[in-house]
Amino acid sequence: MAKEPVRVLVTGAAGQIGYALVPMIARGVMLGADQPVILHMLDIPPAAEALNGVKMELLDAAFPLLKGIVATTDVVEACTGVSVAVMVGGFPRKDGMERKDVMSKNVSIYKSQASALEAHAAPSCKVLVVANPANTNALILKEFAPSIPEKNITCLTRLDHNRALGQIAEKLNVQVTDVRNAIIWGNHSSTQYPDVNHATVKTPSGEKPVRELVADDEWLNTEFISTVQQRGAAIIKARKQSSALSAASSACDHIRDWVLGTPEGTYVSMGVYSDGSYGVPAGLIYSFPVTCSGGEWTIVQGLPIDEFSRKKMDATAQELSEEKTLAYSCLN
Repeated sequence: MAKEPVRVLVTGAAGQIGYALVPMIARGVMLGADQPVILHMLDIPPAAEALNGVKMELLDAAFPLLKGIVATTDVVEACTGVSVAVMVGGFPRKDGMERKDVMSKNVSIYKSQASALEAHAAPSCKVLVVANPANTNALILKEFAPSIPEKNITCLTRLDHNRALGQIAEKLNVQVTDVRNAIIWGNHSSTQYPDVNHATVKTPSGEKPVRELVADDEWLNTEFISTVQQRGAAIIKARKQSSALSAASSACDHIRDWVLGTPEGTYVSMGVYSDGSYGVPAGLIYSFPVTCSGGEWTIVQGLPIDEFSRKKMDATAQELSEEKTLAYSCLN
């Protein structure tokens, strides 16, 4: 029997990431090749014409799974009935702007969108925040959508996770699908900690630790970490625009694993509401290793943390605590 369509919201849908993301959703990359979708696309009034152009292209592509399109600048219409919300829209930092200026703009945006989701989305709606500062924007959204369960509000660090897998695969000249269980701890910012201490690679003689195969701790503790941390900046320098294709693809990965489950023995990175695991202050949206089953994520517990990792994890938690304080000061 055919499945009922799932309503999926994409905010900032006329932007670069939105333009890359909506055809992936319509093709089944996010929710599966047998799951029909109705796309809800939201953008600001100055982008209304571009948004209509995206709608025309979606119609022209004749995606079999796409059962309807809502393209609107009205936040209530956009949020009504959605079961998955991918929050791509946000206010970007511009030259001369202080962090507090950016935070203040995003507090205003996310307050409005959170209130609309709270009132009009499906009660079980799963929310993924992509717009930066992603962790803190997710925290703001949680603040203004109190009836959405805290486990249903997440932010995107899967892009960083995938970047880490890609760097290891390139270093070892193996397929990226053979590398698993890298971890991104903390903030989706340059303080994030890409950790390979628990990562493995599938080889003809079985699973082997990444550290053993790379056999270069100096590279893993310096260049590898900084490459993953600074990858977004490197792409902007090369493209003169921020990463869009990879962000869209990793958003699909994040939702797909959350909804359909992670493979046995594999964990992925998600920015989720901290319960105090690994000594991370409760009440932050922090990236942890998780497994997913039955539409729920669970933080992987009991991983040994060495002193080097502890310092990195604490530093990114400190930045998130400072961002939280800054964001809350903008609420008043």
